[in-house]
Amino acid sequence: MADKKNDIELMRQMHTVLVLHFLEGKKQSEIAETLNLSTSKVNRLITQGRKMGMVKIDIENPFQRLTDLEKLLVKEVPLSRALVTSAVPGSPGTTLKQVGLAAANHLVETIRDGDVIAITGGKAVSAVVQNIETDRSFDVTVVPLTGGVQGKFYTDVNHLATQLADRLGGSTMLVHAPLFAESREQRDMLMEVASIKQVFDIARQANVALVGVGSIQTPASSYYDLHPMPESDRKMLAGTGVIAEFLAHLMRQDGTVADYALNSRLVALRPEELKQCKRVIGVASGEEKVEPIKAVLNGHHMDSLILDEETASAVLATMEGAQNVA
Repeated sequence: MADKKNDIELMRQMHTVLVLHFLEGKKQSEIAETLNLSTSKVNRLITQGRKMGMVKIDIENPFQRLTDLEKLLVKEVPLSRALVTSAVPGSPGTTLKQVGLAAANHLVETIRDGDVIAITGGKAVSAVVQNIETDRSFDVTVVPLTGGVQGKFYTDVNHLATQLADRLGGSTMLVHAPLFAESREQRDMLMEVASIKQVFDIARQANVALVGVGSIQTPASSYYDLHPMPESDRKMLAGTGVIAEFLAHLMRQDGTVADYALNSRLVALRPEELKQCKRVIGVASGEEKVEPIKAVLNGHHMDSLILDEETASAVLATMEGAQNVA
């Protein structure tokens, strides 16, 4: 009988110590002084209580909706990883910065010394580059996936590659060629120039490819910064089933490259060549990117996607078989 009473008192004492330590946040030395116990006794009671299952830790996720969207994206579309950030209603620029920050952190967590990082141009990739922060240097090489268009900070992929390499402490190899050649013959010639061919050969085997997803739906779409065209031509493109821009290639809804003459003049890797890269991370934000994202996913051109919650919800709402995402 005495042993049973002792057991009850021990349990009561153990409970008191656990409450003081885990709920009231008291240090073991403070508990020992309060209860006239030795610090070692308090430590033993805490250890024993945890072994007996008296302590259950429940960590609340303040971003549960975002986590749920990520799980649905991985389930409903061919992705191995999805990251969803908060959206800032009425402020697409701020939302894009949020996406860029999340992608920058993810990139820093992903890369390892010796890696090759291949990138496209674009506003989303530029947002990633601008948000790179790291307390160490990485022995990485950054290379473009396309030729460049000078004029705006996000269309000059060589500039973005140099910035990313500088922020990571790595090095870069540049493609000294325009994005659009004058003809298919000139494009083929440029792709065989030794310095250009070397960079693209390295890009094909990249450990990480960081890519944007472009829209052609509005006159303000980044594609028209790469290749300006009149409104009539833009409408003609949409009428032929072109829905997206990826690696500067115009793409159909099924994720295949459109039969469009301008595609044959691109000094760039083709989307299907990304399959040789170990990991392809797509970055996108905005309602105008919903259909382009679906097209690129239909083509299985990305295995990771980073986007905001509004864009993620809209993508899921249009996917066949999507469940309640509200």
